[in-house]
Amino acid sequence: MRVVVIGGAGFVGSHLVDRLLAEGHEVDVIDDLSTGSLANLADARSSGGAFKFHHLDATSADADTLIGMRTPEVVYHLALVPRGRHAAPQYADGFGAALTTLEACRRHRVSKIVVALPAAAMYGQPSVSSLPVKEGELAPRGVRGVVSRAIVDLLTTYREQHAIEFTALAMATVYGPRQRPEGGVVAAFEHAASTGTAATIEGDGRQTRDLVFVDDAVDALVKASERGSGLVVNVGTGEQTSLRDLWALVSADRDVVEPVSAPPRPDDLVRFAVSPVRARIHLQWSPWTDVPSGLARLRDDA
Repeated sequence: MRVVVIGGAGFVGSHLVDRLLAEGHEVDVIDDLSTGSLANLADARSSGGAFKFHHLDATSADADTLIGMRTPEVVYHLALVPRGRHAAPQYADGFGAALTTLEACRRHRVSKIVVALPAAAMYGQPSVSSLPVKEGELAPRGVRGVVSRAIVDLLTTYREQHAIEFTALAMATVYGPRQRPEGGVVAAFEHAASTGTAATIEGDGRQTRDLVFVDDAVDALVKASERGSGLVVNVGTGEQTSLRDLWALVSADRDVVEPVSAPPRPDDLVRFAVSPVRARIHLQWSPWTDVPSGLARLRDDA
């Protein structure tokens, strides 16, 4: 199978590329390297002719031409909604990128697109009683959530009007090797613990997150190439880990600097986890890496 991975030089994307190559697929990566790195693709670049890297803006005419020349069966887009705090035009670019990619898929008869979206922005502020939150009517939280819902609406429209299948994976907090310190709370804590610098804990540290190891997330992405069409599917463990407990796990048996406190973000999630039931039914996927095991693998890789 030939596959195009947009954002394939990033944290999750590079792990996906490695998995696809290991399974014998031909992989083209489109990445502008604004946040990704060629270092993440070191193994892939040494794998031979099954892998090709293209330093392109995914919204460019060259990227459209490339998709037409390669005629992939599946396009993955992992760079639609940037994480962190960004200006509104950057989020708008994500919607534009989704539209441009879907148009390329329509013109060149690509049968399936798989996208990764931030679950924490898609379900508002769920009550404790509703956790782990199930897929249902989306309740966007902030601009990232609004753009994510708009992308889902766009995918649905192209499926109905142009028969382009999609699976939109609502990703919980993915962590693992190759993640930049600013890329997520686990990476930030691991960097602080390994370098002897002070980690920052916003608020009282009781906020919870659903932590899913990158290999588990990649397994869901791979399965989504053939399953879950027309659906938003959560990718998470359904379990909550508080930031205080996470720091205790990361800093265990290490000589660390005490973390510093910072004010909570006004729109911060208090408690959050997503239900993996739909993924189990429609993707035949379940997470298998618990948090202590994932953190141990991350520490070993450092």
